[in-house]
Amino acid sequence: MVVEREHASVNGRKKPQEPPRTHREVADELRARIRSGVLQSGRRMPTQAQLAEEFGVERGTVRQALRILQSEHLLTNVSKGSPATVTPDLDRALTGPDALPLPTTAALSPRIAEAFAAPHVRIDALCLTSVSLTLAIGEPLRQIHAGRRKPAKVDVRVLLPGRDIPLAFPVPVADRGDDAVHERWLAMRNAQGQVLRHSLLGLRATHGVDVTISFRALPFTPPVKLYVLNGTEALFAYYTLTRREQEIGPEQVEMYDADGIRSTLFAFQRGANPRGTAFVEQSQRWFDALWETISSELVLTG
Repeated sequence: MVVEREHASVNGRKKPQEPPRTHREVADELRARIRSGVLQSGRRMPTQAQLAEEFGVERGTVRQALRILQSEHLLTNVSKGSPATVTPDLDRALTGPDALPLPTTAALSPRIAEAFAAPHVRIDALCLTSVSLTLAIGEPLRQIHAGRRKPAKVDVRVLLPGRDIPLAFPVPVADRGDDAVHERWLAMRNAQGQVLRHSLLGLRATHGVDVTISFRALPFTPPVKLYVLNGTEALFAYYTLTRREQEIGPEQVEMYDADGIRSTLFAFQRGANPRGTAFVEQSQRWFDALWETISSELVLTG
């Protein structure tokens, strides 16, 4: 019997076959292509047969993925007979008040980029490490360097857990008698904050933007993440804990942790409806209260 090449190693032993992609994984990839402009607004998608061949899945899996994107208003004309079409009103589908909640990686970047259209950009963020915010800031920075955005002033405030508090997560499942998990989180918190600060302050030298970025430390582990943009939009997500293994040094450590970049982000806009307006106002009030009362100075070092 001939062993298929992709399932055989150089010594002739069979490799375990990778499981086929799920319809959600296919939807995630296609959504990323739509967001990045690879699949352009108003243009037809590849056929279902072409997508099935590309992803190595059945057509039924492709149809399920396309229906997810249709429910998010990213696609129209999803049927068995003809290729779907990327929605012509793509900006509203991604950022409008009726947009469905998406993972942070898919939802935050376009909203941050839209916030940078204002002459005075104000971003308040409460999070565990600022990884998602640092990633999302990359898009408006590219637009500024390309001349498509030109804010005069940018103010960013970030609330993060303090370095010396006992975190609720990430924590090892079993007591190890050391602080390796905490030290790994602290290194990530500091590194991401430094990258964020450096990226934004660079706009002063390159484009003459008046930039202020401040960090303060919270005395607790936030169970949620929150972004308030220009006082007009609030983006909210739960940190959902999972039990997983992580390589730390030479060891695999079992821990309780949350994958913040995949947390589902819910968007509320001032003026969209009374509930949205109230949520934005209360979110801003909550953030301001934490900033002005129980938080303390945060230094992004060891």
